Order: sequence, then C-alpha cells, then structure tokens
Amino acid sequence: MSKFEIDPISLEIAWNGLKSIADECFITIMRSAFSSNVKERHDHSTAIADARGRLVVQAEMSLPVHLASMGGMMKELLAIYGEDIGPGDIFIANDPHVAGGTHLPDINMASPVFDGDRLVGFIANIIHHADVGGAAVGSMSGGLDEIYKEGLRIPIMRLYRRGKCDEDLLRLLLLNMRLPQERRGDLNAQIAACRLGESRLRDLLKVHGAERTSAIFDAVIERTQLRMRKAIASLPDGTYRFEDMMDDDGAGTTDIRIVLAITKSGEEITFDFTGTDPQVKGNFNLTWNATQSAICYSLKALLDAEIPTNQGIFDAIHIVAPPGSFVNCVAPAAVAMRANSCQRVVDCVLGALAPVVPKQVVAAANGANTSAVFTGTDPSTGKMYVYLETLGGGMGARFARDGKDGVQVHITNTSNLPVEAIELEYPLRVEEYSLIPDTGGAGRQRGGMGIRRVIRPVNHVCEFNGVGERFHHQPWGLFGGTPGASGRFYLLASDGQRTPLSSKATRIEITEATCAVIETPGAGGYGKPEERSLEAIEADLQEGKITLQQARANYTQWMEFPIPSV
Repeated sequence: MSKFEIDPISLEIAWNGLKSIADECFITIMRSAFSSNVKERHDHSTAIADARGRLVVQAEMSLPVHLASMGGMMKELLAIYGEDIGPGDIFIANDPHVAGGTHLPDINMASPVFDGDRLVGFIANIIHHADVGGAAVGSMSGGLDEIYKEGLRIPIMRLYRRGKCDEDLLRLLLLNMRLPQERRGDLNAQIAACRLGESRLRDLLKVHGAERTSAIFDAVIERTQLRMRKAIASLPDGTYRFEDMMDDDGAGTTDIRIVLAITKSGEEITFDFTGTDPQVKGNFNLTWNATQSAICYSLKALLDAEIPTNQGIFDAIHIVAPPGSFVNCVAPAAVAMRANSCQRVVDCVLGALAPVVPKQVVAAANGANTSAVFTGTDPSTGKMYVYLETLGGGMGARFARDGKDGVQVHITNTSNLPVEAIELEYPLRVEEYSLIPDTGGAGRQRGGMGIRRVIRPVNHVCEFNGVGERFHHQPWGLFGGTPGASGRFYLLASDGQRTPLSSKATRIEITEATCAVIETPGAGGYGKPEERSLEAIEADLQEGKITLQQARANYTQWMEFPIPSV
C-alpha cells in the first residue's frame, strides 16, 4: 500500500502529463518514420507501463488492437529478463506465440526508465511494418498456413544494452526483411520515440519522485478498474448470446463460427467463447492477446468511451477461450490477418449486448480490415517497392445516426492513404477513389458505404495480393435494418471485361492494360426501413448514396408519398 494519498486534482494533472508523453512519442514516430503506412496512415501506437509491466496510459491516437500486444510483451519481458534490465536498454519483439504479440508485422519496442537504481516503468511502442519477410511480400497475404511462412519471428531480445546497439542483431533482422532501408528507418523512429519518452518520464520523476510516480500509476489503474466495474454494474444481470461467421481462412476452411456467451452478474462480467470453431490452417487465428484487445475495446466503446485505456480494463473482465480454438490459438498457428477476426469478435459483443444497450450499439460494420499489397520494381529507380494498405468501409448505423461512410472501424483507427501519397511514392495510378452507392444497409438509420479503389501500374507489371472479409457473409443490420453490401476484388481490363478474384487473392499479376479493383463492404442499417424519414431518403438520393432502384426496393414510404427526386 502506497504511503501517498493522491487527491483527484493532482491525479488528473499527473494523468494528463502521462498522456502528453505518450502522445508526443506517437507524433515522433509519425514524423520520423519512412513508410507511408506509418507517416501517412498512422499504423502505430505508444504507451507507458509501470515497473510491473502493467499498461498505464496509451496515446490518444493509438490503435485499440495494439493494447494487449504491448501489454503482452511487457509481461513476457519481465518474466524472461527479471532483474537483468538496465538504463539504456531497448527490447524488441514481435512473435505472437512467445513474445505476447498478435501478428508478426507489428514490431514492439520497450525501454526501461530508472530513477537511480530503481526501475520505475517502461516506454513502449509498436509499428506495423510494411514487410517482415516470409513467403509473401508484405507478410500479409492470405492462405499462409503456419507462422513460419508469415515472416521473421522475433522473440523478446535486447536490441540496445546500456545505450549501445547490438549491430549483429540489427543486421540479422534487416537481412530477413524486404526493403531493409525502409525497415531501418521505421525501427529508428521507434528507437527515437523510446529515447524521447524516457527523457520526458524522467522530467516527470524530477517533479514527483519515484515513490509518488509509482503511486500515481497504481491510482490510475485502480480507478480505471473501479470505473469499468461501475459501468459493468449498469448492465442488467443475465446471459446474452451471439454468434457470427468468418467467410474463410484462405486455406480451405469456410464459415468459421465464433460463438459468444456474455454472463453478467453485479460488477462481474465473463466472455465465454466455448463452442467456437477450432483454430484453422489459414492466417486468421487469434491469440489470447488479440481477443482480449477486441473485448476491452468493445466494453469501452459501449459503456464508457472516456475511460482510460490501461490494465484496469483487463482486470475488470473475465475471458473463457479454450486453447486451440479460433480465438485462442496455439503455435504454430498462422495469425497475420488477425485484425479481420478481431473485428468479428467486436461484432459478436455488439450483437450479444444489443438487446440491453440498444442506444449504444451499432449494426455490423464492414467487419473487415480489407488489405491490399502491390509490389514490383519501380521502373524509374530499378528498386523494389511495397505498397501496403488496409482500407476502410462502412460503419454500422446507430440508434440516432446513419453509419459513417468509408472509414476504418472499431479496433483499427488508421486513415486511408491519400491518392497523392500513393502516386508520389509508388509507380501506381489511382484511377478511381470513391464511395459505392447502395452498399449501406437500409433502415431508419442507413448503414455506411464501402470504398472503391481502382489502381493501375505505370510502365511496369506488378503483383497484387488482397485479403478481404465480409465478402460472403454480409454485415448484418439491427432491429429490422437490412444488411450492408459485401466486398469484392476483380480485375478490370481496358475493354471493360471484369475478372472476379477470390476474397483471398494471392500473387495476381497486373499489367498496364489491367486495373485492380478493390470494393470494401458497406455496413448494416438500424431500425426498420419504413421508419426512415422522407427527407433523409431524398437527401441520400441527392447525394448519390442510394440509387432510385434501391429507394424503390427498400423504402415503401417513399414510393407511396413521392417527393421531387433526382
């Protein structure tokens, strides 16, 4: 028990100081990284942990899916290195099975912060690197059936010892990754963020001292847990069930069931995935940490959006996920596309709790993290390039609002890469970037629309790898709302001929005479379509969000009481 009693005002001031450190580290990575996936799309996170490895604060713009990954690394780091940690050290890891990660492209770093000889905490960060080796360029292709094919596995290792880099280790890492100069640049951005975070946290230590700072960490975590338990108590007691399906794993398994029962009693809540299908050969499996991140995000979004994101949320919930199941896989399960599966876990939580919190839930969103990887040799430089992006889609409709169009949803709050950035950095031309009419589900509130991207290689032949979900199982609506449209990939020839591609399209050759077309899923509607106002229907028509055909098919009230339309 700490001897310090932290009053609420002092705690809030200190808490905001910690947040500012994490946020500054986040911006440091964003401004100094080499890859467009980080400097433009912001696919990275930063955090501060205490001496016990418990996450205390995550940067405002961090990704929810990275929460448990950083926490998982801290737990393993302390278990492996124990007392053998010193000032100036930086640890690196990415492996989902032995290092607390969730998939290999996400490389974690953590640096300890000391006050004299006392370990006070850690500065942690994570970047999704555009390639970490493996059988497929971008390390994100569908169909890879074991972790060894997905890229370089990094257990928790010491990259810096007492401020000195292990150059042998760094050379080994870079040798096994494509585009080593870009990888080095992104790793240096992570190192810079570690060093900056250490400096800023030492400044805070000068103000508060080690004992008081540790007491602040404890208070933040404890109060977060109490706040989450209070929010959980607001739910009615009972057991709530839902299940959903993944399309396929790209390796022969289709219709993968995720089964969830949520049991709530008082301040206790348990998420039980018993009955979920076993882990699959393809790379859509979830580690425990990934499933934990999805659940923590869901509760925060539903019950208390302003609650701090830290260990206190973990401590307030219970998860039952049988080892070897799709949501708690064991080695050597492949996991690269785990974000798609996390989104489906979120949908299951929302679907289960919809009857008791109807004003907080949203209908199923695009339910995916549609990925596109283009790779080839840039004809102007003769060097290899890798353009990796995960594209947004429709956001589910809500009780009082339509779903947002063309956005990243839930656990992945990255941005869509601007056309200008793509065409500036890669020998590719974006011939269309648009929202797709009629992809949002009908309802009292309309679901969000999906995105269409049409991309052509310039003066060369390139390779396309695409992975999509909700291409077969549409995003469902709520309370009478209709499903959103599915996504799809296809090739578009110059003569207009379309060639459909699999939702797990692998190593597709694209020439200058062909475009790759990516259409992401829409989202489900909320409430019965006949309850939608005539003004809202007319606005959708005017803005091109729905067509006359869809208006006639879904909204009988519009046909019965016609008003001037496009």
